[in-house]
Amino acid sequence: MKGFMSGLPLLVWVVVPGQALFAQDNVQETLDTEHQTLQLVRIVDGLEHPLSVAIIPNDGYLVTERSGRLQRVEQGRTIEVAGVPEVHAQIQGGLLEVVPHPDYDENRWLYFAYSQGDSDATATALGRARLGGEALVEHQELFEQNRRSHPSRHYGSELAWLPDGSLLMTIGDRGEPERAQDTSDHAGSILRLGEDGLALEGNPYFEEVGYLPALYSWGHRMIRGIAVDPQDGTVWATEPSPHEGGELNRIQAGNNYGWPEVIQGRPNGNDEPVMDAVESALFNDDIVAPAHTFAPPAVPSGLALVTSDHYPHWQGNLIVGDATSGNAYRLTVEGSDVAQAETLSLDQVEGIRDIQQGPDGYLYVLSNGENGALYRLEPADESR
Repeated sequence: MKGFMSGLPLLVWVVVPGQALFAQDNVQETLDTEHQTLQLVRIVDGLEHPLSVAIIPNDGYLVTERSGRLQRVEQGRTIEVAGVPEVHAQIQGGLLEVVPHPDYDENRWLYFAYSQGDSDATATALGRARLGGEALVEHQELFEQNRRSHPSRHYGSELAWLPDGSLLMTIGDRGEPERAQDTSDHAGSILRLGEDGLALEGNPYFEEVGYLPALYSWGHRMIRGIAVDPQDGTVWATEPSPHEGGELNRIQAGNNYGWPEVIQGRPNGNDEPVMDAVESALFNDDIVAPAHTFAPPAVPSGLALVTSDHYPHWQGNLIVGDATSGNAYRLTVEGSDVAQAETLSLDQVEGIRDIQQGPDGYLYVLSNGENGALYRLEPADESR
């Protein structure tokens, strides 16, 4: 396996000339919602095809870019980080995700998902590095999916920690849909790994013939957002359809979510709404129905679960970003029942790639594109 870029023992923060600066209280728009008035505050722009954001306690914001760059936003500047994992940044590949370890304050570990390989074959990989001051040490590659392939598509990858300290890692179908139904292939699945990147004995098929030991769920096209309830460990994930629309799934261990046979609550390739009789035949003990579907032109992307007192009426709600517009969808959750409660129209945002609730309790929105930006969504009646 390839490791992190060699010859770079320390990670250096490099100030990039000409990058946009963060203007304090840079309010882009005011948004009246059902329960409160919010302000969209721009933290920074000038991000090139950003893919994910991590809000790090006492260390600012880290943003991954498709090119393989990791940008740190600190005191109004974007700072390029050297020494990040070597990535295969073609088509949909790149530096896909960064998340801090749950005990980051103590161990300084950052976990990365990225695509690696060459023009012949690539794979989704997981690595980690320890952040000590302004340097990364102890670079480690922890995992690579078990089959490299040629299409530079649908790598995934989203990372999320469960309350028990295990790590969920999503991998897309790599542009070959049939792989999502092959339980001996990591493509099209969610994996449950230890902090060392190894499969855990408690996984549903750890010792079962024909199943990979890390397998948590399968039948996924390409998950674009994942959120975990910190209290009970409930896992939610968003997944776009091939031609707009998509679904929200409640992820449970050992389940098959149907791709490529079904997507968005109906047979793949069928644009007609699912009738009850058809649905009962499609979704059974073998294939799990989505908790919620999104009609075109919505394309579900980033996902956050609200637990913050900054949004008192949204406790337990899910916020889903739209990759092709500035819309975010607030969904109410009662047990297994999900309803679309409200559309939040962020007019200054062209498309949403990631949404996170930070350690400070605020919601952060990362926009798509060549000139991506990071925003904070604040209650208008709060003074900062």
